[in-house]
Amino acid sequence: MTTTPLRIGTRGSPLALAQTWQLRALLAAALGLEAETLPIEVIRTTGDMIQDRPLSESGGKGLFTKELDVALIEGRIDLAVHSSKDLPTHLPPQIAIAGYLPREDVRDAWIGRNGATLDALPKGAVVGTASLRRGAQVKRLRPDVSIVLLRGNVETRLRKVESGEVDGTLLALAGLKRLGLERHATAILPIEDFLPAAGQGAIAVTKRAGNARVREALAAILDPSTAAALAAERAFLTVLDGSCRTPIAAYARLDGEAIAFHGMALRADGSQVYEAHRRGPAMDAALIGDDAANEILLRLPNGVAGLS
Repeated sequence: MTTTPLRIGTRGSPLALAQTWQLRALLAAALGLEAETLPIEVIRTTGDMIQDRPLSESGGKGLFTKELDVALIEGRIDLAVHSSKDLPTHLPPQIAIAGYLPREDVRDAWIGRNGATLDALPKGAVVGTASLRRGAQVKRLRPDVSIVLLRGNVETRLRKVESGEVDGTLLALAGLKRLGLERHATAILPIEDFLPAAGQGAIAVTKRAGNARVREALAAILDPSTAAALAAERAFLTVLDGSCRTPIAAYARLDGEAIAFHGMALRADGSQVYEAHRRGPAMDAALIGDDAANEILLRLPNGVAGLS
């Protein structure tokens, strides 16, 4: 009896495809198959179509996952590949996160025009980014620069720096590495100053809830350590209602049997920063992220809305 091949859904950007090819190669090897026997379906999402305004004004992170969720629910694909930081905090009840591939470097990279560093930018320089977090973190260190919206895939953003449309931008180092473009990084930014987005550097896989076949097929390639770290980071986001509308950063890492967690919420102009640190058993990862977020909530004079 033949088994229907697992169908993989993805967005169509070069980075999304690179991540999907990576997952497909690992999955095929684990199953003893040729990679080409696992079909890939490219699905254009609403987030890909919106290029002229911040996603925070159009519905937030779910804009990059909605069409893939529908394809899963309708049975057109069996699993979907995502950048973990694009996953919304609340998924449809029919969708479950199957797990994550081992995490890449979580740091942000700075790309400056003609190799200029962030510190060396002249007063009034223009930094382009689509991330409220990155914009707030830049303003925290350089309140004199201007932040403008910069949308598009990685290659498009690099071209806009090179052409002088902006003086610099920030991109996830993991994405540059997966595309073989890390040579464009002017500097790798320290985590202490540029705490990453929750999930940054991790590739997530979603599936239909209860789909045991996909769960079993993926078991050999998913990484429990990354899952524990992401459980803390996503719990932190959930409490603070992180959906692209508020500058929020979170990073958890395994240190032996413990989780070390650092979370942050910022005012959009970088003028105020609220941080929380936690350490505890990895089995309590979600509770750790939840507790850190509630500490920050208690310190916010006007709640999360006051940070925008």
